[in-house]
Amino acid sequence: MTAVSPAKITKWQIATAAEAYAAARFARMGFNVSVQYGANQPEYDLMIDKGGRILKISVKGSTDGSWGLTQTQLSALKSANYHGAADAWLSRHRRGTVLCLVQFEGTSADEMPRMYLASPEDVAHRLRAAASGRGDSILFEKRTRGPKATGAGTEERIPDEWRLNEERVEQLLRSLALDEATDANLGSD
Repeated sequence: MTAVSPAKITKWQIATAAEAYAAARFARMGFNVSVQYGANQPEYDLMIDKGGRILKISVKGSTDGSWGLTQTQLSALKSANYHGAADAWLSRHRRGTVLCLVQFEGTSADEMPRMYLASPEDVAHRLRAAASGRGDSILFEKRTRGPKATGAGTEERIPDEWRLNEERVEQLLRSLALDEATDANLGSD
C-alpha cells in the first residue's frame, strides 16, 4: 500500500489520527488513558495514568517530517528571535505536560506512524540549538541543512531516546517525580 498523500487529509484529520494513535499506544502499554473530545484544553489532548502517576500529553501530528511549534511566538516578537520564541513557547507549558510527536510522513494508512515523547524543555533545547545555534521555529524529525542555509550541512534529528516506548514514559515520569520532590524539599526550607 502506498503512503497517503498529505493533500488528501485535512489538518483536523491529521490531529485526530495522531491523538487516536497516541491513545492506543499508551493504552497498549498499560496506562489508563483519558481522551478529551470537543473543546480541548489548550495545553494537553489526553492524560495517562498508571498507579497514580499522571502525565498530560500534548499530541502533535505531522505528515511532512516536521512540527511547526513556535511560529506564533516568533511572529509576536516581530523579529527572527528564535531563542525568544522557544522560551515563550516553553513558558506556556506547565510541569507534568509532555509532547507526543506523531509522524505520518512515508507511512501508508495501514502502518503505524513513528512516535516520539519529549518534555517541553527537551523540545525548546532542540529548537534553540537548530541551525548551528541560531535556532528555528520548526522541529525536524531528520533534516540536513542546505548549502545556503544557516548551519549549512548540519543534520538535525529527533534523538533516538525520544522514541515512544515504556522506558521513555518511565524516564519522563521519574523526572517529574524528582522535580516534585525537589520542589517539596525547597518549600520546606
